[in-house]
Amino acid sequence: MNKKLAAAVSCGAVLMLVLSGCGGDDDGDKKADAWAKKVCDKWEPELTKIKGTNDDLKRVASQSSKPEEVQKTDSAAFQTLSESYKSMAASLTAAGEAPVKDGKTAQDSVVKSYGEISKGYTDLKTKIDALDPKDQAKFADGLQQVAGGLTEVAANETASKEKLNSTGLKVIYSQKGCQVSAPK
Repeated sequence: MNKKLAAAVSCGAVLMLVLSGCGGDDDGDKKADAWAKKVCDKWEPELTKIKGTNDDLKRVASQSSKPEEVQKTDSAAFQTLSESYKSMAASLTAAGEAPVKDGKTAQDSVVKSYGEISKGYTDLKTKIDALDPKDQAKFADGLQQVAGGLTEVAANETASKEKLNSTGLKVIYSQKGCQVSAPK
């Protein structure tokens, strides 16, 4: 009889451990949500700027815009994008260590990526500003180089989103402020 009781108690204890693990850590979930809200409150205006700026870039690229307009729009867009990613990296750092599994490692990786993206946009701004819009042939050649750099920066953006999605940091996508650019 004692063996059956001991076995039942042991099974009950194991079951409680399994169930508590499956249900999640409410306190941990609350901490992660609070951390994500802090990040997303700071990111929301930056994500809105990024979306608007990308829309401007698409508009200018799809129209028969004059070289001066393309240069002016692209330069301003690259500046805005650089500043937004730099600000997002700073906000992520300022939020403190993410209270999720491997939070510090994931966070550091994303912050580094955002820094690289910011620098990439600064470099693109320098390149577009150096072009002479009065010489259309040279301007067109220069735009090809800028387009190649833009492709590289876009790949870094995609890699950063994948880093967010593959770690505990994906908790940010549950926050309204980060849903401006949440993956579909």
